[in-house]
Amino acid sequence: MNKLELIAALAEEEGLTQEKAKEIVNAFFGEIESAMIEGERIELRGFGSFKMKDYDGYQGRNPKSGELIQIAPKRLPFFKVGKELKERVDL
Repeated sequence: MNKLELIAALAEEEGLTQEKAKEIVNAFFGEIESAMIEGERIELRGFGSFKMKDYDGYQGRNPKSGELIQIAPKRLPFFKVGKELKERVDL
């Protein structure tokens, strides 16, 4: 399911216009994005949690030339599936 399909499903299920459903979905994801930028942990009970993970820089190799390169430290989003969701999708 992509974002447009999510908007359509929300509009149909809740009897909303496509525009109103789009506003709700955008607001929801916007709040998650803002919280993650601030370094907050987001927990959706029964679904999972999102948090930011910090990774240290390290030395890597260019696969073509074999030359050593420095990989910069980075911050990436991480999702951990919740127990209830894991149990529901495990067939």
